[in-house]
Amino acid sequence: MGCGRNSDERSTSGCVCDVVRAIKDIQDNAVQDDDCLDCPSCFLEPLGTLVSPARDRADTRVFILKNADGSPFHAFFMPTNGACVSIYFRVEDVFDNCCATLRVLEPGNRANGRFTPVDLVGGGEVCCINLERVCQVNAFRSTNDCITVDLNCFCAIQCIADVDLGLCD
Repeated sequence: MGCGRNSDERSTSGCVCDVVRAIKDIQDNAVQDDDCLDCPSCFLEPLGTLVSPARDRADTRVFILKNADGSPFHAFFMPTNGACVSIYFRVEDVFDNCCATLRVLEPGNRANGRFTPVDLVGGGEVCCINLERVCQVNAFRSTNDCITVDLNCFCAIQCIADVDLGLCD
């Protein structure tokens, strides 16, 4: 297990699970208002409050999950052009004992209105996420790839941005 838990200490809720449930609720209730806080949090409502100024429209709170060793959790997706590994996710569903279906988001860089995929492994070890490449990511694109995870297996969650992926409800 990670995070100091052993297999006999399975719980139905943990902080990562609670945050992902909150993000799901926020995405489902994407209502705009003018609340403004100095320190962004995954619990901020409505969608769009993680950016300044707040976006007129957002349907996704992008986040990263961290493993017990602090490394970012990653998943694979069918690439449209180049890269096929991502550490960025959108919650689609939370069910049972903190299981979740996450949509894998394609990391990219947007310059001059054009999306260019960022290969998070390229330029580094084949086994590892290249953290210098992570710093180049400033845009996300939806993929058709999803992964089901046990949220109790993660030690941390970091919300990255609120974005409009143009997904249907």
